[in-house]
Amino acid sequence: MALLRFPPSLSASSPRLSSNPSHFLARKPLIGGKEVHGVAMAKGSGGAITGLVFSPFEELKLRPEVAMVPVEADKSLARFKYSDKCEAAVNEQINVEYNNSYIYHAMYAYFDRDNIALRGFAKFFKESSEEEREHAEKLMEYQNKRGGRVKLQSILMPVSEYDHSEKGDALYAMELSLALEKLTNEKLLHLQKVAEQCKDVELMNYIESEFLGEQVEAIKKISEFISQLRRVGPGHGVWHFDQVLLHGDGVHG
Repeated sequence: MALLRFPPSLSASSPRLSSNPSHFLARKPLIGGKEVHGVAMAKGSGGAITGLVFSPFEELKLRPEVAMVPVEADKSLARFKYSDKCEAAVNEQINVEYNNSYIYHAMYAYFDRDNIALRGFAKFFKESSEEEREHAEKLMEYQNKRGGRVKLQSILMPVSEYDHSEKGDALYAMELSLALEKLTNEKLLHLQKVAEQCKDVELMNYIESEFLGEQVEAIKKISEFISQLRRVGPGHGVWHFDQVLLHGDGVHG
């Protein structure tokens, strides 16, 4: 880490300050009873305060934690107020999203088999898998943007058979999908809680704006699919529902 060298402070001849020395009152004015660093006060001819002038280089001299710039090749220049705890939590969420993508891809492979032949369900789960992967990549991009390091973790092997003696495969797989989306929502809320504990407002806003609303929509849509599948029953009802997924809007949020 290296401390930046700053240019001399603003002189009295600077257009931002009055050229009259008597107009310059203080380097550290009091605002609300507190001393403010890196700010100069100026006064008019009548002695009244005309405004505050921000002096960034003076303030940086008093805040070395901001002025430090890494010189090591393996250190991030962009990292600022990004805690190790938030970095680790983002990496955990990346793993959650990749696991979701892997599970949905397994569902796609199952319904695409010739002895299952529900191409609408296969399409739906393939698109779901791609969307979860996109979520993981968005979090990876965010991690790099904040100066963190992406550390990919192991992915567990998902089940490959989804037939259920009572519910059938279509309803059973969709119920698993709903449980998965609810769990993902819980994980995202945990990530936002970690950001709140670390007072990382930027991360909190990012999770809320990019993920949470979309997750609520996904839970609602899959819940409706389950209700419809329960109504139509097995056999021809599932085939008809499959055709809707195949030719209609099968992508959940």
